[in-house]
Amino acid sequence: MLRLGRREFGAHEPVIMAIVNRTPDSFYDQGATFRDEPALARVEQAVADGAAIIDIGGVKAGPGEEVSAEEEARRTVGFVAEVRRRFPDVVISVDTWRASVGEAACQAGADLLNDAWGGVDPGLAEVAARYGVGLVCTHAGGAEPRTRPHRVTYDDVMADILRVTVGLAERAVALGVPRQSVLIDPGHDFGKNTRHSLEATRRLGEMVGTGWPVLVSLSNKDFVGETLDKPVKERVLGTLATTAVSAWLGARVYRVHEVAETRQVLDMVASIAGHRPPAVARRGLA
Repeated sequence: MLRLGRREFGAHEPVIMAIVNRTPDSFYDQGATFRDEPALARVEQAVADGAAIIDIGGVKAGPGEEVSAEEEARRTVGFVAEVRRRFPDVVISVDTWRASVGEAACQAGADLLNDAWGGVDPGLAEVAARYGVGLVCTHAGGAEPRTRPHRVTYDDVMADILRVTVGLAERAVALGVPRQSVLIDPGHDFGKNTRHSLEATRRLGEMVGTGWPVLVSLSNKDFVGETLDKPVKERVLGTLATTAVSAWLGARVYRVHEVAETRQVLDMVASIAGHRPPAVARRGLA
């Protein structure tokens, strides 16, 4: 059982986490949801399209202008409070590596802290424990926040992913984070080259086999772009193909830009796997 905020998700229930970037320089939407009005419209549409989690971030993942903790909080915390007011049942996630931002977000109503940088601030897990919220434990290969990988190597990339993410998850539970609210994430692109991310996808079943629910953040990432030689705006099909493979291998949560398309992919995979009946079944019955 996966429990986040007011929601409980069954063992075979795929969960969509919609990305809402509160940044002026996001790699994908170039600031489309930086202002409150379009950001709230994005939340409303994502929920209507089937997202159960809204992931709010105030700093883009890649290099760029320095964003202080105070500025990150200014971009996200008030917005968390407003989303909580308008959508009381949605699971609110905050994408941050900073304990101070996580604390302010939890006070505003966040249910989940999405630590994409692999526990670089160990205080973030302590915040999650103190507020009883969920935590995403990600493999980032020891990279510093907002840096790109440079000639990174692993003897066995999945072995390193398992060592780091399971270790972070076990630490979180030992601190008091509810076990049913901890997820692990292989960290596609983070501290990895394209071949590493492809291998992490191919071997995702090994993460699923640990018993921790697995979150994948695949949406329009560089490993998709390099694999298909496509720019950012032409990576949706590659992302959806990777999503289907990840779903077949047992991933539970999908952090995405395209919610409606992802919902169809996940529903189709669930039906093929026998976990979901067809929406209608008329063929051959008349």
